Amino acid sequence: MISQERFPSGAASIVGAFESPRRKAPNIHPFQIHAEVIAAALDDAGLTPADVDGFATAASFPAEAGWQLNAVEVAEYVGLRPSWLCSTDIGGAMTLSHVGNAVAAIHAGLCEVVVISYAASGRSWKLPASDFNTGRTGPGQYEVPYGVSTISAYALAATRYMHEYGLSSEQLAEIAVQMRAYANLNPQAMYRDLITVDDVLSSAMISTPLHKLDCCVVSDSGGALVVTSKARAKDTRRGGPAVLGFGEAISHGQMNQMADLTTTSAAFSGRRAFASAGLGPENIRVAQIYDSFTITVALTLEALGFVKRGEVGDFVASGQLGPEGRLPINTDGGGLSSNHSGRRGMYAVIEAVRQLRGESPGLQLNSPELCLVNGTGGWLSATATLILGNAA
Repeated sequence: MISQERFPSGAASIVGAFESPRRKAPNIHPFQIHAEVIAAALDDAGLTPADVDGFATAASFPAEAGWQLNAVEVAEYVGLRPSWLCSTDIGGAMTLSHVGNAVAAIHAGLCEVVVISYAASGRSWKLPASDFNTGRTGPGQYEVPYGVSTISAYALAATRYMHEYGLSSEQLAEIAVQMRAYANLNPQAMYRDLITVDDVLSSAMISTPLHKLDCCVVSDSGGALVVTSKARAKDTRRGGPAVLGFGEAISHGQMNQMADLTTTSAAFSGRRAFASAGLGPENIRVAQIYDSFTITVALTLEALGFVKRGEVGDFVASGQLGPEGRLPINTDGGGLSSNHSGRRGMYAVIEAVRQLRGESPGLQLNSPELCLVNGTGGWLSATATLILGNAA
C-alpha cells in the first residue's frame, strides 16, 4: 500500500491544459493534432517548448499513427528534446499514469516541466485495423476464435453484473442520459441532443446487453497537459490544481483471465490514490469517470467506494450523477457524448482541471475544491486514479 509519505502529494501541479475542439478531422494526421494541443497547453501555462524537459505520450494504436518507438516519433515531430521520457501504455488509463509518473520524476529532480499529450483519428483513420486485443497468441487463443471484440468483452462484464446484482438495462441507460444532459451544455460536445431512457433502449443492440447509446462516441481529437513543480507553478500564467493522490493497477489482458467480472482494478488504484492524498470517497463531490460504456461507469463507481456493492443501479437511477446529486461526473458530457478518440483518460483529466479552475465548457459546478479522475484501459484491464485539488 502506498503511504501518504511515499507519494509526493502536492509536489507538482497541472498548470496547462487544452482539449482539441476537433471531433471529425478527416485528412488531419494525429501528429498534427499533437502539435496543436501541445502548443495550446504551453500557451495556457505561459511557457514555451524551450522550457520543456520532460515528455510523455503513447501512440501505439493504428489510429494514433505511431509504431515502434512511437513516443520518440511524436517528440521528434513536435520538436521536443526531453531529458525525461515516459511511454507507459495502459490503454485509456495511460494519461493518468503519465501524470503520476511525471509528478514522481519532477519530485526526484529528473525534470521540471513535463508535457503530456495524446491524439488520435479514431473516427477518420482510413487504413484497416483489427480490433484492440484480438491477437491469436497467449490467452487470446481461447477467445479470438469466437469473435470477441472490445464491446463484447464489456458486455460480458455487464451480463455477469446484471445476473449477480439485478442491475437493469433501464438503470444503465440513466448513465447515458445524464452524460448527454451535460453534453447538451457543452458547445464542443460531439452529440448534444437530449436523449431519454427509451431512446437508449430503442437504439440498436450492439452486444447484449449494451445498446448503441450505451457505447462511447467515436471521434477524432487530442489533448495536452503541462505538469511542473509546486515552486515553478507559481511563476506560470495561471497555475493549476496540485496532484494530491495517485494510484494505478492492472489485472488481466483477456477477459478469460479476469478473476471477477464484476470487480475492476479501480478498487486498488483508487485505494492507493486516496491513501496518498490522505482522503476518502466521502471527501469527493465531483469526479471524471472513464465512460467507454455505461457498464464501465457502474463498475468503477463501486470499485472506488462511492456506492456499496450491488447498489449502483439505484444510485444512478435516483439522479446521484446529476448536478444536484451526490457525485456529478463527466461534466463535459464524457466519452458517451462529448469526445472519445480512443483513450478518454486525457479528456477526463482536462475536464477535472477545468472544473477546478472554474471554466468547464459544459456544466460548471460551484467552486469544487477536489476532483477525482479515474481511467480504464483495455478490457477492464488496467486503471489509474488521480485526485486533484489545492495543495496545503
